[in-house]
Amino acid sequence: MDEIEVRAIALGLPETREQPHFAMTSFRVRGSIFATMPAERDSLHVFVPEEDVHDAVAEHPDSCEELWWGQKLDGVRVKLAGSEPAVVGELLVTAWRQKAPKKLVAEWESQNASA
Repeated sequence: MDEIEVRAIALGLPETREQPHFAMTSFRVRGSIFATMPAERDSLHVFVPEEDVHDAVAEHPDSCEELWWGQKLDGVRVKLAGSEPAVVGELLVTAWRQKAPKKLVAEWESQNASA
């Protein structure tokens, strides 16, 4: 995986925009950040629920690690080199679903169920 592939997945989700966030780039849905990419572009921070963090780290220990913000487990840090696109895609979709409005998620799921 590389930053171009990450952008394609993230920006393929409805109403997602890429914006600067301090020294990083962020992916947002209606203004809410669901993932960030540090300036080095070698990793991705994906903000998913704690259960998904534990699952990702257990299933993909070579590419996923816990992302902490102070005392709070905030998401997953994915090392892009060698990571599987399907894993990154699943994490991005999960994070997007957490931040997107329920109606937008329902519309997207409805459209993708029939595909």
